[in-house]
Amino acid sequence: MAPNRIPNELRHPGADPGCKTCQGLGLQVVPDGERAAAAPCACVERCPSCRGTGLVAVGKDFRAPQRRCVCQVVRARWRAFDAVGVPARHAGSTLLSFVDNNTHQTSMKTAVSAYLREFDPTAENRGLVLFGDVGTGKTHLIVALLRDLVLRHGVRVKFVEFSHLLADLKSGFDIGRGMAALIDPLVDVDVLAIDELGKGRNTEFEGTVLDELVSRRYNAMRPILATTNYGERKTGRARANAAAVQVGIEATPGLADRVGDRVYSRLRETCDFLKVQGEDHRMRKGRQRG
Repeated sequence: MAPNRIPNELRHPGADPGCKTCQGLGLQVVPDGERAAAAPCACVERCPSCRGTGLVAVGKDFRAPQRRCVCQVVRARWRAFDAVGVPARHAGSTLLSFVDNNTHQTSMKTAVSAYLREFDPTAENRGLVLFGDVGTGKTHLIVALLRDLVLRHGVRVKFVEFSHLLADLKSGFDIGRGMAALIDPLVDVDVLAIDELGKGRNTEFEGTVLDELVSRRYNAMRPILATTNYGERKTGRARANAAAVQVGIEATPGLADRVGDRVYSRLRETCDFLKVQGEDHRMRKGRQRG
């Protein structure tokens, strides 16, 4: 995106519009331990609008009331991004950095851009489920979407990897914390992204957690974004023999097999399902390094 096309709500007034590092945004997203965090670009200087006070006058009169400067709104959104929980590996995952290697991936990038453009923070929004083989860029696209939802719209979002959520729950039980302590914040955010939906051992505990989370967000009319390696086709078995799948004797389980009919039905009603196809980009990078 060219600097002059960056929306004002994304740009710090003190940023250099010609900065090649941040493209005039004033923001860098960098790895910080296991998570990605927002940090001001080196080009950012004192805000020319408020001169560092954080407040600007509404009118020209000496006693005119003051309002919060846009630089404070922008910084608040930067801090909100830190709370999303984006993995450090995806610090640079944006729609601009998504490399679409075929026409299908181009259409997926366009669809995600359209979702962002049509998102209305004041209304009920549909969710989005990206499914397909490993390494096709599903998580990249979801993270890019979350990033712009926070910075462009100022909505509260959260990213969770499903197996990590289960591990956190079990750790909480060990120290006397109930399920609600972890689930409630995930129900309350405006947008929740679940990475690797359907991953796990498919135990009763996992099913209970997912049903609780999806059902409560369904009732609250809050959207879910998700990525999954499981497709739409239902086979009737939650697990399949890997060797049998490889030789074509068995089919890979579908998402409904993995999450159950109740959860799948709610996702189907409230989400658009998009299949992401293409070569495994991790293997492609490996060949390039070789």
